[in-house]
Amino acid sequence: MVQEYDIIVIGGGITGAGVARDASMRGLKTLLVERHDLTDGATGRNHGLLHSGARYAVTDSESASECIRENMILRRIASHCVEQTDGLFITLPEDDLGYQATFIESCRKAGINAFAIDPKEAIRLEPSVNKSLIGAVRVPDGAVDPFRLTVANVVDAQLHGAEVLTYKQVTSILKDDSGRVTGIEVTDFHTKQQKKYYSKIVINAAGIWGHGIAQMAGAQVNMFPAKGALLIFGHRVNNMVLNRCRKPADADILVPGDTICLIGTTSSRVPFEEVDNMNVTPQEVEVLMREGEKLAPSLASTRILRAYAGVRPLVAADNDPSGRSISRGIVCLDHETRDGIPGFISITGGKLMTYRLMAEWAVDLACKKLGVDRKCETAEVCLPGSSSTPQEQPRVGTTIGQRAARGRHGERTSQISLSSDTDRSIVCECEEVSVGEVNYAIEKLGVTGLVDMRRRTRVGMGTCQGELCACRAAGLLAKADGCAQKAISNVAEFLNERWKGIRPIAWGETLCEAQFTSWIYEGVCGLGTPQEK
Repeated sequence: MVQEYDIIVIGGGITGAGVARDASMRGLKTLLVERHDLTDGATGRNHGLLHSGARYAVTDSESASECIRENMILRRIASHCVEQTDGLFITLPEDDLGYQATFIESCRKAGINAFAIDPKEAIRLEPSVNKSLIGAVRVPDGAVDPFRLTVANVVDAQLHGAEVLTYKQVTSILKDDSGRVTGIEVTDFHTKQQKKYYSKIVINAAGIWGHGIAQMAGAQVNMFPAKGALLIFGHRVNNMVLNRCRKPADADILVPGDTICLIGTTSSRVPFEEVDNMNVTPQEVEVLMREGEKLAPSLASTRILRAYAGVRPLVAADNDPSGRSISRGIVCLDHETRDGIPGFISITGGKLMTYRLMAEWAVDLACKKLGVDRKCETAEVCLPGSSSTPQEQPRVGTTIGQRAARGRHGERTSQISLSSDTDRSIVCECEEVSVGEVNYAIEKLGVTGLVDMRRRTRVGMGTCQGELCACRAAGLLAKADGCAQKAISNVAEFLNERWKGIRPIAWGETLCEAQFTSWIYEGVCGLGTPQEK
């Protein structure tokens, strides 16, 4: 049976999820395809900053203006994904205090409410900040959970009729005799079976991997793979976002999020061959620690949970070796007018903060080509989980349920079963994830493995990094799937994935805990066969 759609979206990151939501809300029959799990790429590997745009105000005013407009939209439509912390841009004695005036003026021109405050007031507002600061500017930064935000967009797309396929890798772009793109061919990641899907328009929203997707269609998109490394600390040091008030540089931002905080980022160009396997080097860890301590000195004595890196999907034609001077602006390419390839659109560049606007541009173009006259409503309609005010959200009689309602699922917490002692039992102590929430993720959020589970519920993201909760979550997956052997392999895969982020910072207590985890799972639970390693 031939399956035909109005739009096929390639890429299950935040941009692809946003495109699928927008398209389905406009009544278009939509298919979203992702080669692994949702947020597997850059979306799941950033610092979770609710950008005010201030970071780019001096160097990229257009991106700054886009950021602040989308910042305000997300506060309204995605409240369960957002924490409104505000932020400080601080000047240290080694920085140029004169830059502060230029910074404030540029922010105001971009529409960002930035104003200088007394350094003493900055210390009062954020006690973790470096006490030697000589200047401070307050801006409307915040924190956003990219995993929740992406899943909320996907859930809404599905509620509007979209279909979602994960673990399906696009292996070719289909064309008819005239050269028009007519669909895609995919290979199932697990079974290796191939299947074709047809559509009137294919939208390439694959981030840095969009470079390869465009090549399949016969187009060239000049992508610049800029690697950024980050560190996650074991508890929340700061409650406001902390930035250095200077031109963008390495390790100049500390973002609070949930129970932890993150220092980032570095920026260096990497070959396309390496974008699927980003490793953080000891040198990058050293830079992040050295510069991070200047923002918040207590980081020097705070345990590092893990290191990780993502690749920014920048589009450029210059020779900037780091990518810092490249605009973070949105690039929407109509390959029919640009390359003579009808039926194919690429949406790339931009940032997590501007995903909704990127989706609007791409779907506007698709609708024009399809002759559909229906405006975008994604800036007005709240996402699932945020469609009621905090006062209207259901009251749940357990601490676990209240935590999930407050953060991970918003008013959709009412769909999580917490009626029995079993449902209320803890799976992950660090993040207070219950059996009921895990079962909800399996049944309603497309979870097929522990890595997916981590992204939907934060299982394994806390201090123990899966040491105590991986086996419990795997047991629930085995019960749902009916295959214990698959669950055992799942635990091995999950712990190996956790180890990738621990290895660059494996010293002191972190190394001891990693060894303890190994004893539990290899020694007690019997994991350690060659295929599981």
